[in-house]
Amino acid sequence: MSKGKELEGEDEEVEACRNYCNTHKKGMLGGDLGNSFWITSNSTQPKNLDAWETNSKEDERGYVIGYDNNPSKKAMLAEDSGNSFWIACNTPPETTIICETNRMEGVGRYVFSSIEDRVSGYSSVEPQDADYSEVPRLSDEIENQILARVPRSEYWKFPLVNKRIFSLMKSGELFKIRRELGVRESSVFIFTTGDSGWWAFDRQFSSCRKLPDLPADSCFSSGDRESVCAGTHLIISGREIEGVVVWRYELETNSWRKGPSMIKPRCLFASASCGPFAFVAGGVTEAGAVLNSAEKYNSDTKTWETLPTMQEKRRLCSGCYMDNKFYVIGGRNEKGRCLTCAEAYDEDQKTWELIPDVLEDTPVATFQSPPLVAVVNNELYSLETSSNGLKVYSKRSRTWRNLGPVPVRADSSRGWGVAFKSLGNELLVIGSSKSVSYSGDGMVMYTCCPDAEAEELQWRPLECGRNRLSNFILNCSVMFA
Repeated sequence: MSKGKELEGEDEEVEACRNYCNTHKKGMLGGDLGNSFWITSNSTQPKNLDAWETNSKEDERGYVIGYDNNPSKKAMLAEDSGNSFWIACNTPPETTIICETNRMEGVGRYVFSSIEDRVSGYSSVEPQDADYSEVPRLSDEIENQILARVPRSEYWKFPLVNKRIFSLMKSGELFKIRRELGVRESSVFIFTTGDSGWWAFDRQFSSCRKLPDLPADSCFSSGDRESVCAGTHLIISGREIEGVVVWRYELETNSWRKGPSMIKPRCLFASASCGPFAFVAGGVTEAGAVLNSAEKYNSDTKTWETLPTMQEKRRLCSGCYMDNKFYVIGGRNEKGRCLTCAEAYDEDQKTWELIPDVLEDTPVATFQSPPLVAVVNNELYSLETSSNGLKVYSKRSRTWRNLGPVPVRADSSRGWGVAFKSLGNELLVIGSSKSVSYSGDGMVMYTCCPDAEAEELQWRPLECGRNRLSNFILNCSVMFA
């Protein structure tokens, strides 16, 4: 149990924590369960407790956590203390510590004292980070495995537990364990017109939070930016007064860091994510030269690596990761001509494969956005901006098949301002509602579980579509961590 030093100047109306040794209660708990302790609340009206069955699977120490299902124990505990629960260990009985109530001072402040103080002759113990010396504790490795399985939405509470867990969170080690276990959750990062910063949403868009302000100069904030996620990093590339730079948001520390810059700084490039890596290809330099170079970012080492060059120079192209390859689709070459071909980078072979006529039947308008593509279950989907229609690509026949309309207006601005992303096993589309004219508001969000064999898909609206964020999306990236 936690030990604490008694504080002075407390409210006399608040009952102090009383620790004593009741032989009847000690005998009953110790006889049945081994080492035991119980904590009770001093609520004036005890609540009835539903008995929970304990997990029969125990580790080598034999921990059991649950509510007492023994009527005599429940009656005794309820008679003295109201709501109660017990935590028991089936190791041989040594010392039983009983704490009847928690003495509370102010809001959210609890003071614990222990019967061991009296048994050992100590009058007080200095406060410390956390002392569970009387309770057999888990090893750090097992503790880390448990924490890694907790929903990431609860991680903001972890640094408040103790210094070790705070250090674990800040180091990023917990996210590496999650990756090894295959435990991942998606977050959607959005930057819209009329807003000063980035927003992060959970997968269901049931909660959101604003990221810290990005400490870039005004030139970066008002210029074109490209974004991509790698591991727990959100990478933003844009132009500052000094030139093209990269900023990264680190999920572990909830903060922005500058750099490292790409080996060949660029904008208007294609990008895709795969685990801790991000791939970029094509784009234009600060001087306006169209590129066919490519790079790979490693979020673990925070470094960029040069990849072999593509066969075509491209800008305003799109990227995706499929079949364990990095695909670059469409775009315009150095002469401004629209490209209907794609290229796929094979990391094992370290080569690019040219795939002709992928976008041969896709209408391309002047000043159109890069192709809106997303991969779900290793199938390539495209949102056609001229018709607001969804299509799926057949790799065997190299043709597209229509799957019906999407519930947003991608045609209102030639594809700009629309987010079309893969969200795990779902497609996500964000944009202006088809029920209203394009007027800068009315953003809607929809998801669906696509089926390449279906005639038409069923789209599910998200409640967050009723918020007041602008419906013109400047940047949108999805992080899996």
